[in-house]
Amino acid sequence: MFKKGSAVCSRIKKGSGLVLRLLFPRRKAERDLCEAVCGASHASPGEVAGGTVPRAGARSSRLVVGPGVPGTSFVPPLWYEVCKRAADVACALVLLALTGPLVLVAMLLIRLTSCGPALYTQTRVGRYGRPFTICKLRTMYDECENLTGACWSLPGDPRVTPLGHFLRRTHLDELPQLWNVLRGEMSLVGPRPERPEFVPQLEQAIPHYRERLQVRPGVTGLAQIQLPPDTDLDSVRIKLAYDLYYVRNLGMWLDLRIALGTALKVIGLPFRLLRRLFQFPARDAVEAAYRGLGPAARLLAARA
Repeated sequence: MFKKGSAVCSRIKKGSGLVLRLLFPRRKAERDLCEAVCGASHASPGEVAGGTVPRAGARSSRLVVGPGVPGTSFVPPLWYEVCKRAADVACALVLLALTGPLVLVAMLLIRLTSCGPALYTQTRVGRYGRPFTICKLRTMYDECENLTGACWSLPGDPRVTPLGHFLRRTHLDELPQLWNVLRGEMSLVGPRPERPEFVPQLEQAIPHYRERLQVRPGVTGLAQIQLPPDTDLDSVRIKLAYDLYYVRNLGMWLDLRIALGTALKVIGLPFRLLRRLFQFPARDAVEAAYRGLGPAARLLAARA
């Protein structure tokens, strides 16, 4: 219909390239980083550090085993990656349009009730360990960690402002992260991104911690809708069990259930009802799956 090299073909090719870059920003860079982290470039054909590496052209759902990535990790199929990224972009655009005025009002109230900027940026660890800057509505007093350094939030944390308690309870402080979703740094559903200051300690103390980095971090997730914010290593280990359960069982149906469950939780439905409604896994099943990952995981789960 169109001659090769024609102006129409060139425009179609350019347009499709823009769409792919929007859906999968830095996809090649992420893939290269994954190979570097896993040590695949130093592996013999089909092997690396005693694990299995998918051969060129092979359709495999297993990732290589290498330095920094203990055990094997599930690699999402291509159709899932495409569908989820398209859904992320579409939903993020709609949510930004609907909640934009609400975010502006919240920003104004933050500036009126406490000193400092309305938006708060912080470095987090993303997919394959890539650092990125997360954006949230500020819920704590400005520069409150200058004296204490990085630390987990605690119940009744004095660093949180009165307005911040409301924003956290209603999860309105999370809305600016939709911009991170559009940039491809986060997904709507996935494990929470951790602060880089905590990651080395967590990797040493908790088996299989790095496996959660094989998917994009999420604004909400299986762990976020069931458990309170992290306060210590034990709470992180419990959340990791949920994160790994999600990574190993991910799919569009599970993502949809988590997204709908999050929306209903925000309006006040108890999780006990949500678990029955959406058939979320019970904690015993999640813990059993984590113990099945190996002796180190079983030992740590027994201590908890």
